[in-house]
Parts: sequence; structure tokens; C-alpha cells
Amino acid sequence: MDQKFFMSAMEAVGIPIVDEDNPLPEVPSPFLPDTKIQFAIDSTSIGNFKTCPRLYQYENIEGWQPRDKSIHLKFGGLYHEALANYDHCRFDGLDHDESVFQAVKALLDEVAVTGYKDVSDEKASVKAKSLHNLLRSIVWYLDQFPTETDPARTVALKNGKPAVELSFRFELDWGPIPEQPYILCGHLDRVVEYQGHLFVSDRKTTNGALTDWYFDQFNPNNQMSLYSIAGQIVVESPVKGVIIDAAEVKEDYTNFARRIIYRTPAQSEEWLNDLHMWLLAMEKCAVENHWPMNDKSCRGCTFQQVCEKDPSVRPVFLKSNFVQREPWNPLKPR
Repeated sequence: MDQKFFMSAMEAVGIPIVDEDNPLPEVPSPFLPDTKIQFAIDSTSIGNFKTCPRLYQYENIEGWQPRDKSIHLKFGGLYHEALANYDHCRFDGLDHDESVFQAVKALLDEVAVTGYKDVSDEKASVKAKSLHNLLRSIVWYLDQFPTETDPARTVALKNGKPAVELSFRFELDWGPIPEQPYILCGHLDRVVEYQGHLFVSDRKTTNGALTDWYFDQFNPNNQMSLYSIAGQIVVESPVKGVIIDAAEVKEDYTNFARRIIYRTPAQSEEWLNDLHMWLLAMEKCAVENHWPMNDKSCRGCTFQQVCEKDPSVRPVFLKSNFVQREPWNPLKPR
């Protein structure tokens, strides 16, 4: 890839360890001071803006979320965390069964402290996200893709740590103001070697069937393009694309499927060139504080029921049907 797009590779670190002697520094804001101009960009931020500036306003600027969204976020977060713990245990030399035990134990220890919502009386998509189904999905995935037989092998970073749960940040060579370049950031599940090539490994959960229609959404795809570029920065070697391991989670079963999404250097360069134009548009919206609705993306959108209302009643409808949480900050490490 043409290195003119990058000023530096700033950070590629594993899961941070937090204790009294080594606290994490305060996470800075991803916005320029006293503005709505976001300079630290992840796939969620730019993906929402590409879909609809109004969606980006509600989610990324103002922090509105559906009331039942938290269980989906928690399910996905614990699922990724448990699989990452397994990967670390295997890298440290534990066998498969002991690694599964340690991953599940750590998850249950965390749930004992933070709690887990009772979803038994919820709608089907939420009911599938029960604690039982979470544990089942983790154990079944690890039985299907154990380290011994999985051809996708976790690689080691130069510091000797496994390339698992990596928080990345790297600068572009341009930004909203001269003294602040844009920073692309996010998190990678793993970097693996597969059939002699390097890939980012991304694990996903869904309520939908794992058909070609499901996997078609990832090519082309904003997140996969960024992950391919970030993986290249993290391991300082060419990355061929992303391997998606998807879990179809239902109330009474979990299915799994794997698909490879390739990215060529020319495709990555094209994505970065296009990103320049998208971020200029995002800046314009922020400066003018005007976030136009893309009514070609309304169908199925979380906020469709808001945007279909008269503008005068939308604020009231938001407050009564959604919850306002801390806006998403892509600079916050896992």
C-alpha cells in the first residue's frame, strides 16, 4: 500500500491490564474542543455517517440508543471477550479443555459482578441472547474451531504477545485542522495466518441465517476495508483481507459459518481516497450543525419511527422511546 496515506503507526496493543499501580489514562474526547467535528474515526462512526448523517447525529453525537440494545451489546462483548481469553490461554500453553474452562469461568465471574438481564419474557431476537445461549455459543464455537485443527492460526506480535483483541490507532496525513490529523482507530479480534497469508479474523453474532445474502453485506464493506488496512499496520506485513466467523444465535441452537473477504492494495487505496471526501462532508455537517436525513436508508433503521414524525415532536419521541447514554468514543480501548 502507498505509505503516503500514513504519517505513523501510533499504537498496536493487546488487552490493557488495569490495576492500582498502572491505571489507564483518562480517555480523551474524539471531537475537537468545543465542536462536533470528530477527528478520531472508527468503522462505526464513518459507517453511520455514510448510511445517514441523521443516524450519525442521533447515535454518535447525541448518544441515543434503543432501550433493549444494551443486551445485544453485552452479549456480543462477552462473546468476544471469552473467545479472546481462550486464545490467550492457548497461546500461553494451556490445552483446549482447560482453556475453555478458564474462558467460561472468567465470563461467569464477570457476570456475577455486573449481572445479566433476564430475557425470558422479551421478544425472540432478545430472548435468544440469554446467558445460557451465550455460554452454549462460546463452547460450541470453540469445539468447532479448536486451535489444534483450525487452519487459521493466531500470529505473534513482535513483542511476543498473541495478536488478539488489539486496539489500534494510526494517523492519516491530513485532518480537520493542521495541528490535528485524523486518527483511524478501532479494535481487531485477531490476526491469523491462513494458507500462508495473513488475515484479520472477525467474529460476529447474528439472529439471521448464515446465507450468501448475510455474507454479501461484507463485500464491499466499510468495516472490512478499515480492518484490512489496520491489520497491515499492526503486523507490519501485507494482509489479504478478513476471515469472518459468524454465529447464528437462536433460542434453541447456534450455527456457525466462515467466509473469507479479500481486499487488494488498490481497493484499500480507493477506500482511503473516498474516505477523504466522506470526512470533508462530515466536517461540513458539524460546522453547520445540520445533519440531513438520507431517506433512502430509512427502511429498517433504528430511528425510522423517529424520522417519520413531524420535526416538532421528534425530541419528545426520542426521550420517551430511547435512552441517552454516553456517546460512543472510539478512543476508548478494550
